[in-house]
Amino acid sequence: MRKILLLIAACGLWSAVAAQSAGRVFRTEAAPYDTRHDADTRSHKDDAAYMTFAPTPVAATDGAVLVAQTLEIPYAWTDGNVYLHLENVGAAYDLTLNGQPVASVEDPSTPADFYLSPHVRQGANVLMVAMRPSRTPQLQEATPASPRKPFAESYLYMQNRRSIADFTLSLVPDSTQRFGVLRLDVIAQNAFNYEEPITVGYDIYSPQGKLLDFNIVDHTLAGRSTDTLHFTPYIYHTYENKWEAGGTKNPPLYRVMLFLRRDGAYKEYMPRKVGFRDITLRDGRFYSFGKPLTLREARYNAGADRTATRAQLAALKKQGTNTIRPDYPQPAWFYELCDELGLYVIDRANLNAPAGRGDRTVGGTPSNDPTLVEEFLERVKAMYYRSRNFTCVIAYELGGESGNGYNMYKAYQWLKSVERERPVIYGDADGEWNSDL
Repeated sequence: MRKILLLIAACGLWSAVAAQSAGRVFRTEAAPYDTRHDADTRSHKDDAAYMTFAPTPVAATDGAVLVAQTLEIPYAWTDGNVYLHLENVGAAYDLTLNGQPVASVEDPSTPADFYLSPHVRQGANVLMVAMRPSRTPQLQEATPASPRKPFAESYLYMQNRRSIADFTLSLVPDSTQRFGVLRLDVIAQNAFNYEEPITVGYDIYSPQGKLLDFNIVDHTLAGRSTDTLHFTPYIYHTYENKWEAGGTKNPPLYRVMLFLRRDGAYKEYMPRKVGFRDITLRDGRFYSFGKPLTLREARYNAGADRTATRAQLAALKKQGTNTIRPDYPQPAWFYELCDELGLYVIDRANLNAPAGRGDRTVGGTPSNDPTLVEEFLERVKAMYYRSRNFTCVIAYELGGESGNGYNMYKAYQWLKSVERERPVIYGDADGEWNSDL
């Protein structure tokens, strides 16, 4: 009976959800691991702070399909920060937890993250997704459907109130073009109401397995605040381990591990791989370590799973492709595979609205309809935060063939305000200023 009442309550809250998306967060997808061993093996098997989200259908009404899962939340989770990661929903959706609205999302294809703590309680929790027709179907008119299973790689996880909120990571040449510099910015957060100490650390190993650098920094955070810790160590001999796409061999990757120390214990391990890369755009042409690049592109989106996708990407590379252009943001393992195989990626926001693309009147095309600007920005932000820490990504594309106008101008300005290395391009800019290529 209780579950039925929650379902009815959730149905009544759809309109409220549609009016706000306060629960959505934009951050790097990096669910932490409890031990270094688990991080090295990428295993959450015995992780008490992680659970898979695999909802099942419970109702259908007013053109929507409701799927839900009842989750048993332990007490420890109610004293932390709880997040949900959703992938491959396949439709626009409204998200509720225990009958309370969390967010409303129009983009059916881009993975998304949500902050659930305000609505989490100990014991049974009903997390529901109401999949419905999109209010902006014109924005994904030309986006192909995904072959992956619904809600593939969707999960919940809990972080301590003192934790890593986000990070940026790259390995690039220093100003003398002799060594590499690890650019690592770690955003630490303290969700307590009072000042708390936090210790953030990292280490980096060469592609040959040698420890190259490590650091641990003690920091005090004010209550209810975040702070960014900057690390810029020199990494020597990087020019012997260049990451470049193409070629017969897979390029070398360095292993980086982020971690926290709380109350004397090491926690919250976040593993990454990064390549030593130097990509620039000059006079309308890409260069790698000063040499001009010829991009041999293929339009490709992730296959049914990681194994199938690896085989398909390897086949494309064997045929001479060195650059992949997906139609929308992909699962994290897609970018990991491109890093490992040596394939450049030009990432694209899920804005594929070709109808009326030649119209430059206000409202003549979705790209020039100011009432849609927030939706455009949300999709561009989701693309950027999901792929910014992968070496393979050499440029960002505002969207597919969708015309140009106010919303694309704003999207370009936002991306240029946050991205310091990679160009922002847009094929339908048609000579206007909102494309670097």
